[in-house]
Amino acid sequence: MKSFLICPVRGMSPDAHKTAVELLEAQGFKVHWPPRDTDQNDEVGLRICMDNANAIAAADVVHVIWDGKSQGCLFDLGVAFALKKKLEIFMIPAMSEGKSFQNMMAAWAVEPSLVTPANQTTKEPQS
Repeated sequence: MKSFLICPVRGMSPDAHKTAVELLEAQGFKVHWPPRDTDQNDEVGLRICMDNANAIAAADVVHVIWDGKSQGCLFDLGVAFALKKKLEIFMIPAMSEGKSFQNMMAAWAVEPSLVTPANQTTKEPQS
């Protein structure tokens, strides 16, 4: 099974989330880990976003570590949501009152049926 690990990259130690990767790989996942598997040499970040989007599309599941600050994580999560990927959370900020990105992610992870599976089409409303 293929996994994409969404995690902060910029300003982080290259081994910051190595333990999570090792845990997933020990469980049999083939993990795409951006600090290791996405070439980070990109002056504007467009190729990085495209490479990550392609790897997310190829993944069976997306695992997430989000510090509440990383814009790259938010972008990758948006791609995963648009592609209707199964989400499993390692770490996100504490839940908040009302609407928040972490509350939405928690709901998505707990109730994946709220996000239509990628290979299933939705029916158009009948007039």
